[in-house]
Amino acid sequence: MTTNLEHLSKVAKKVMLLSDEERIYHIRQDRWIGYDRANQIITKLEDLLVHPKVESMPNMLIIGDSVNGKSRLINYFFSKHRPYDNPLAKGIVVPVLRLDSPSNGSIEHLYGSILDLLLCPYNPNTKTVDLEEQAIKVLNTINLGMMIIDDIHHYFSGTPRQQRQFLAGLKSLGNLVQVPIIGVGTNAALTAFQMDPQTANHYATERLSKWNLDEQFLKLLASLMQIIPLKDPSNILDRQMATKIYAMTDGLIGEVSTLLNEAAIWVIRNKKAGQPECITMEAINACGYKRASIKARSVQ
Repeated sequence: MTTNLEHLSKVAKKVMLLSDEERIYHIRQDRWIGYDRANQIITKLEDLLVHPKVESMPNMLIIGDSVNGKSRLINYFFSKHRPYDNPLAKGIVVPVLRLDSPSNGSIEHLYGSILDLLLCPYNPNTKTVDLEEQAIKVLNTINLGMMIIDDIHHYFSGTPRQQRQFLAGLKSLGNLVQVPIIGVGTNAALTAFQMDPQTANHYATERLSKWNLDEQFLKLLASLMQIIPLKDPSNILDRQMATKIYAMTDGLIGEVSTLLNEAAIWVIRNKKAGQPECITMEAINACGYKRASIKARSVQ
């Protein structure tokens, strides 16, 4: 067994000074893994954030399967550009406005969400054109740099007419506020945007694809093990272990993280004197991990 903890990151080494329950609490927290593809998209978002205002602003669609890191990526980006007080004027500066989509919605709901997030009172029965006017007026006072709409595919669950209205409203919003709009969602969002070629041409598509069982996947596993606070190094890069993890998670980064977290917690709670504290095949099989899709089916 090792005692120098050289297999861990600086933060994980500090966490090792805590109690077992505190370590478990840390393991369950969201953590950012800056893998290559995510870093590429972050760089493009940073470029869009400082893009000069032009007549036709560039936009982006970030497309990927559920539980494959889309929301965590934009949450990390948003954490670097939070709102702050404007000392030269009343109100605040909002470099990035991040909106969460409902299970279904409309362009009126989007305007309302903007006003709610910025604490602006409005009449929900107001005509669409007046809601848009109020939202645009407010957005133009906060020095907005970018708008991000997470789970944007939910806005396309309505009728074809509602979908066309949403796309038209989104185009109008982008033109009048002159900031990049970032849509984050599944392939359903991409399909909806492609209904209108003129709109689709203004949205560059960036994909977060499922991982393959290759060198990059092994690199991801190695990065994850550096931040999970266990006393001894885990041999999850072994071909049998890596293949098992990949098969159980279908190459989805969110599922990989959940599986390893659950296995690590099982190890901490079931450790035995004289045995290394690391993730083993036994821990992976015994930790009770279930994929999100399986959990969803089990409650239906």
